[in-house]
Amino acid sequence: MNLFRTTVFSVVLIPVSLSAQHSTGVINNTDVPNAIRTAVPFMTIAPDSRSSAMADVGVATTPDVNSQHWNPAKYVFMEKKGGIALSYSPWLRSLVDDMNLLYLTGYWNLGRIQAVSFSLRYFDMGSISFTDSNGSTLRTGNPNEFAFDVGYSRKISENISAGIAFRYIRSDLSSGVSQASSPKAKAGNSFAGDISMYYHSDMYIGEKKGQWAVGINLSNLGSKMSYSNEQEKMFIPMNLCIGGSVGFFFDSYNKLTMAADFNKLLVPTPNDNNNDDMSVPKGLFRSFSDAPGGFEEELHEITVGGGLEYSYRNFFAVRTGYHHENRYKGNRRYFTMGVGVVMNVFEIDFSYLITPYNNRDPLANTLRFSLVFNIGEASGN
Repeated sequence: MNLFRTTVFSVVLIPVSLSAQHSTGVINNTDVPNAIRTAVPFMTIAPDSRSSAMADVGVATTPDVNSQHWNPAKYVFMEKKGGIALSYSPWLRSLVDDMNLLYLTGYWNLGRIQAVSFSLRYFDMGSISFTDSNGSTLRTGNPNEFAFDVGYSRKISENISAGIAFRYIRSDLSSGVSQASSPKAKAGNSFAGDISMYYHSDMYIGEKKGQWAVGINLSNLGSKMSYSNEQEKMFIPMNLCIGGSVGFFFDSYNKLTMAADFNKLLVPTPNDNNNDDMSVPKGLFRSFSDAPGGFEEELHEITVGGGLEYSYRNFFAVRTGYHHENRYKGNRRYFTMGVGVVMNVFEIDFSYLITPYNNRDPLANTLRFSLVFNIGEASGN
């Protein structure tokens, strides 16, 4: 493989297999690195500071402006009429100094039972020198990826809501650079969608009031992607997320929320069978039973995140969490922490990622910043 193609595929796989190595050949046990590979893995990066401070948990947490990524169905339970948020994260700073993730999202409640929403995600991979097979520089480019989506959510009852989102994804890894000896490179394109549901209810522990919730989100269900006319198409990161949360109100000022998410990529596991020509529906269903290591390996493909959030008077919040991925499926294991402050109609959130098991982990010391602007009060929620 020439240097140009090596560079391209390295960029594609960095977020999915940061610590894993892909093993070819027959895999007869679960103790072999076998991370799932997809196009546009930037779609799996937690984009906002609140959820990333809770170890990438958000499908069943209390609704916020950034619910578009986690569970669009939550928007109809927002206490505000509308809102908009901007998040920024310098990405993989231990490796490069010019890779960034930007995320813009917003929503608007339509009366009491409906809401519309949108988001724009932009991943800037920085400046890259493209070279030919001899190592000679062809030119410098700026690979980038983005995704734009719109969503709609509606209450089914006073406690249950459902949501959908439609998404366009574009991934330009080559910046228009091609070689005579290689297939002509092009930007990858895909259309996808999300289907989500959310349920919440009050509860009491003694005389203390609380609230519990569950959520589910099937995200990025969409077409495969290719970076040339001759390259086999790759699956995008279709994902199933199921989670729950429990909130305890100690008094009118103090609240503690515990939440957990379970994620499973709905993409075939690498094995001896060629998955490149597999249809999206077939790949989705096969993803539950195709791991070479059997059921145990299927369980290894589930990532888990658990987080805590303490809030005081809905003014100040402190958050922490732990994210776990099996060492043979990517090995992303880290603690997170963060804070949030509400100032009138504005909210400022910050998160920080800690990797205690590997000081050389590219994710170490990842920062995220979010600024939220809230609009009005919702009617009748």
